Amino acid sequence: MPRKPRIEYPGACYHVMCRGNRREEIFRDDTDRRLFLHALSQICERTGWIVHSYVLMTNHYHLLIETPEANLSVGMRWFQGTYAQRYCKRHNLVGHVFQGRYKAPLIDPDEPEYFRMASDYIHLNPARAGFLKSERSVLSDYAWSSYPLFLQSRSKRPAWLEFARVASSVGLKGEEASSRRRYRIYLEGWAQECREKGRGSRSKEWEQVRRGWYLGGDFFRDKLLDLIDETLEGKKKTSFGGRIISEHNQKHAKELMEEIWKTLGLSGAELRGLRKTDIRKQGVAWLLKTRTSMTNKWIDGQLNMGSRTNIYKAVAAMEPPGTAEAKKVKKCLVNI
Repeated sequence: MPRKPRIEYPGACYHVMCRGNRREEIFRDDTDRRLFLHALSQICERTGWIVHSYVLMTNHYHLLIETPEANLSVGMRWFQGTYAQRYCKRHNLVGHVFQGRYKAPLIDPDEPEYFRMASDYIHLNPARAGFLKSERSVLSDYAWSSYPLFLQSRSKRPAWLEFARVASSVGLKGEEASSRRRYRIYLEGWAQECREKGRGSRSKEWEQVRRGWYLGGDFFRDKLLDLIDETLEGKKKTSFGGRIISEHNQKHAKELMEEIWKTLGLSGAELRGLRKTDIRKQGVAWLLKTRTSMTNKWIDGQLNMGSRTNIYKAVAAMEPPGTAEAKKVKKCLVNI
């Protein structure tokens, strides 16, 4: 099965995550974790990726990465494939290591709030998973995360790991010792809340990070939906996942409705108020059915057609147009 394309552009930021096949372990011991980080170091050197946060759990990992070039898919293919080969060789295994394809929601790079949400989610994974069992345990005790490295000076961190952007997202200046101290206070405070409240802590925010295909505002979403048009050129619409293409199609349909209103000289409310047999309303129903992938329910919501049967009747009235008036309306609409 061919790989589905992703939205990729220079400077894109992604929250990359992947689980083990059948939710099994992908790290059996610290040697495996070092193998993973070594492969991550290699792919960053090959691709120019910048890692802003990471955590390695038992059966999954999270990365917050920036791709200066549009090369996420190429890089991930090498990265996960290389680690899987080394893991299988070390443990004398065959078969898949990872569960399906990795997830990689895009993060709005221009809004610090969303960058902070993704980074916090990644760093607080050990706390949410209950790894801090002792009252004296602190989040920085968990070694397999970028967080304890952020508490050290720049010279002690890998070249591919950057703290400045994460620090800026919580209002701090990157490499200063005072910023590192304040970041420790900030994150340990949230870790303590996670320990006390469990998964309920910041649950609405975590849901945003976990579930969406992007993390950002409406302007960022619209930018991504416009990029899909370029990515889809010459490809089937099913190339993208359901939620992404659904939002893309809805944006396209709404833009088409605005053009229809201008062409007919009617507002949306006026169009909905027309009789269901009005040839203008029937013409619009026909155009939406033939130009978009929207459902009958959505079209009815725009036009107040009353039933699917009325939508089918509208299409039949326009293909071919049975009256001079229908021909005139179709000629007007077909040029939109």
